[in-house]
Amino acid sequence: MRIELERRPRMSGLFAVVSPLLALALTVIFGGIMFALLGKDPVEALFSFFIEPLLEVWSLHELAIKAAPLILIGVGLSVAYRSNNWNIGAEGQFTVGAITGSILPVVFYEWHSPLLLPLMLVMGMLGGALYAAIPALLKTRFNTNEILTSLMLVYIAQLFLDWLVRGAWRDPAGYNFPQSRSFVTEGVLPEMLSSGRAHWGFAFAILAAVGVWFMMRYTLKGFQVVVLGQSERAGRFAGFSSRGMVWFSMLFSGALAGLAGISEVSGSIGHLQPSISPGYGFTAIIVAFLGRLNPLGIIGSGLVLALTYLGGEGAQLSIGVSDKVTRVFQGLLLFFVLSCDTLIHYKVRVLVGKGRVLFGGAGR
Repeated sequence: MRIELERRPRMSGLFAVVSPLLALALTVIFGGIMFALLGKDPVEALFSFFIEPLLEVWSLHELAIKAAPLILIGVGLSVAYRSNNWNIGAEGQFTVGAITGSILPVVFYEWHSPLLLPLMLVMGMLGGALYAAIPALLKTRFNTNEILTSLMLVYIAQLFLDWLVRGAWRDPAGYNFPQSRSFVTEGVLPEMLSSGRAHWGFAFAILAAVGVWFMMRYTLKGFQVVVLGQSERAGRFAGFSSRGMVWFSMLFSGALAGLAGISEVSGSIGHLQPSISPGYGFTAIIVAFLGRLNPLGIIGSGLVLALTYLGGEGAQLSIGVSDKVTRVFQGLLLFFVLSCDTLIHYKVRVLVGKGRVLFGGAGR
């Protein structure tokens, strides 16, 4: 007996829309079962996760803060994934973007200028792009798998950040705490509204999503991404460079991850510290797939995943669960997104001798 997957001829537009909604519903159902097994009221727990954070103005601002890096990174990853380049190391590019963007306010802390913040944002994007260039170089030069190299580089970036804030960049007036100097006022990303902490990083995320949607839909570069992602041979026949696309997609996704990193540090934290992310770079992978690799869909999926972060923090206080529950919730969501997509794209057949038993659709 063996199991095989047979690709369906096409996926209907209805199933393309229903798949992420079904995955979300299954996550809620199995999440409720998980809370029941933990001895918690499932209704109260799900209310704490998905409804309570939407009831106060301040929590809506916090939702925007957490959604901003998820949307920015997810939009960049959507371009990489649609071109069939699997950048899994956005968390490292996020971290390096935060480091390079912080060079000016940390090293040249006496410099006060209106140019400071724009330069920080540009340097953050450059840092993320250059860090993503490492797996791009290894893939194009040595045919190395970019999944492995980009992932391993995450831990190098995190350890480098930890070394910096405990050593060369540690604040001499910080009572020996592992953090850098606080950014000067000119280096802080301003708030969008006076009613809360939400900063302009959220606006950057929305603009990036709209801009990338336009690029993918109406420009030659977007057409190249789609063609090379679906068939590298067809792309080469059309005169498109697959190596060039590796560089473009990796640098582009790395730049947006770097922008997310410096926006997070400048807008929400105000200095560098050993931990600047709860795993935004990894969660953004879920965001990208839940949004169907569509930049506009990623806005909605980014808000949903941000809600799990914010709701998870509230649930720790209101019902007394661990922060690991949030990670399990997000893992369930990714599992069901990929599972639903697999069953929509493929027929699952169980072969027993010469007979066939079909699961997941009508067979021949």
